[in-house]
Amino acid sequence: MPRYAQIVMGPAGSGKSTYCSTMVQHAESLNRSVQVVNLDPAAEHFNYPVMADIRELIQVDDVMEDDSLRFGPNGGLVFCMEYFANNFDWLEESLGHVEDDYILFDCPGQIELYTHLPVMRQLVEQLQQWEFRVCGVFLVDSQFMVESFKFISGVMAALSAMVSLEIPQVNILTKMDLLNPKAKKEIEKYLDPDMYSMMDDNSESFRSTQFKKLTKAICGLIDDYSMVRFLPFDRTDEEGINIVLQHIDFSIQYGEDLEFKEPKEVEEEPANINYDEIFQDTVTS
Repeated sequence: MPRYAQIVMGPAGSGKSTYCSTMVQHAESLNRSVQVVNLDPAAEHFNYPVMADIRELIQVDDVMEDDSLRFGPNGGLVFCMEYFANNFDWLEESLGHVEDDYILFDCPGQIELYTHLPVMRQLVEQLQQWEFRVCGVFLVDSQFMVESFKFISGVMAALSAMVSLEIPQVNILTKMDLLNPKAKKEIEKYLDPDMYSMMDDNSESFRSTQFKKLTKAICGLIDDYSMVRFLPFDRTDEEGINIVLQHIDFSIQYGEDLEFKEPKEVEEEPANINYDEIFQDTVTS
């Protein structure tokens, strides 16, 4: 049987660890087993158990303190991830070989890992070799998406990850529970956006003709090919969480290979039983 994986991505502070924690709790309520693997070597703490933690292999602090390397935070994290890519045997040993695993990989927030560095692509290919069906889950903080230009920037980041990894991807606007009612109403137009009308609404703010043409071309690409859509994620809304999980499960075909158990057949009673005789024999005895 196949195994299943979510690659949880997004900028720093987009709510990746909170998403993983919420999904684990939601899965427990459905009697489903979902595990988490921490792949952020700079993580400080998280409030859920993990089946594997990259910090057992390498930590950013140790790399930064190494005088022979002289890396800063960003360079140190990239070094850690490249070291991880050269030691996938550690991950294989940590995951084991249990069938029907469903694992969330909580990834770092450095955007370069999903644009021009090959590390995450190598991880996806390795998981696929281990018979995982993989889905990318790209998170964007909804609090920063209430302006059109910021939204377009978030869309481009999600699109970059999707093109780089070449796997099914579900894009999510997180922290919806932190928005006030007015902001929630405003952000609805970004869930299934009309990019052309969004650009027309902001046409007066363009100062450069070239920038306007570039933005129009980007909006057209996104709108014409329906390349990026977002789902809202409110950790206090169980129904909304379930909708997100259903979209992800559908993309990786979760449940299609589960064995269907036929209900036990009730043995039919013979039609010619004489219950009066049976009752009479019982009384006599």
